[in-house]
Amino acid sequence: MNKKTRKMYILLVGAILMISVLIMILYHFNILPHRSYDNAYFGIETLKSSVDKDQDGIDDQSDILMNARNYINTHPKYKSVYYQGGYPDDGYGVCSDVVAFALKDAGYDLQVLVDEDIAAHPEDYDIEVADANIDFRRVRNLLVYFQNHALSLTTDIHDIEQWQGGDIVVFHEHIGIVSDKRNKQGIPFLIHHASPFQFRYEEDVLGRYEIIAHFRTSE
Repeated sequence: MNKKTRKMYILLVGAILMISVLIMILYHFNILPHRSYDNAYFGIETLKSSVDKDQDGIDDQSDILMNARNYINTHPKYKSVYYQGGYPDDGYGVCSDVVAFALKDAGYDLQVLVDEDIAAHPEDYDIEVADANIDFRRVRNLLVYFQNHALSLTTDIHDIEQWQGGDIVVFHEHIGIVSDKRNKQGIPFLIHHASPFQFRYEEDVLGRYEIIAHFRTSE
């Protein structure tokens, strides 16, 4: 191999490595889409709730999942601010709003429900002055509310049969809705809103966060 050929070879290998690293980075941050699989691929039966809170003909589990997708399809921009009236109405939002809108359109108004639970069990929340406009948008309060009123499930993501689209998952200072899409290992995707730089709202990232709790509104 002459000097010119060797130089071209080194440049080619370098280019291939750079492209490979770029692809890995884009894949890691979910900019490149991840292949997804459904429950049937793993022989898991899709859960249908026995409850239809808003009596719209759609069971709660399916309703919450559908509503979470409807919300993220509006492409909300990330901004943490206070809203008089509680629910953001200007195209902005944070992680808890994914859950709040998903449940609200299924018949569960967390603004009202969390405020009532704070009044009934103030010792659980450690809040000096309750404010219904913001309390239901705080992850720490939602954790307490769901501990009081929802079914607590496994936090082991490898116990894949125990995870269903429409479940609620709480992390350290973050919260989201479990997707019915799964990766090749059967671990569900996460529907969430984490930062202003998030490229996709439904991502294969469940295993990247420390899971504090996993809930289901009903069975």
